[in-house]
Amino acid sequence: MTEYQYELFADDYQFYLQDEQADGDLSDSWSQSAVDSLLALAPGTIGVGTERNMTVPVTVQVAAEPPNEDMGNWDQVNECNLSVPSGQIVVAGCNEYFMEAARIRVAPGLYRARIFYGGLNSLSEDGLEGTDHYKIVLWPGDAIEPRILKRRMA
Repeated sequence: MTEYQYELFADDYQFYLQDEQADGDLSDSWSQSAVDSLLALAPGTIGVGTERNMTVPVTVQVAAEPPNEDMGNWDQVNECNLSVPSGQIVVAGCNEYFMEAARIRVAPGLYRARIFYGGLNSLSEDGLEGTDHYKIVLWPGDAIEPRILKRRMA
C-alpha cells in the first residue's frame, strides 16, 4: 500500500479526485442527495464533501485490495468507483489551479474508492476550526453502484 498526505483547501466545502483526462465538472452533480451523502460523482471524478470551507487533512491510500479497517472509528463511510484510464489521479481542492494540483500515478483501470469521514461533529461555532479529516482508499475493483456503508449520526 502507498499512502499520500495532503492539506487541501476545501473551497465550497469539497475536494476532488479525478482522472487526469476527465473534465472534472461536478457543478450538476451536487444534488441535495449528494450534499447529504457528502459525495458527488461525474465520469472520472469523485467530489468529496467536507464539513468546513477551510484547509482539511486528506489521506489517500492506493492498495491492492479492499481495506479491512473498522468503520466504528469513522463518522461516515461511502464507496464508489473511479475510472482512471490515464493512470494519473489528480487530488485537489475545488478551485485549485489544475496544473499545480497533486498527482498520483496508478496502473490505468477501474478503481473502487472507500471514503472515510472523521471528526464531522468537531466544528467550532463559527465553523472555522475543527478536527474533521478524510481518508480515501483506492484499489482495483469491479464497478458498483455508489453506496453509503456507514451514515453519520446527526
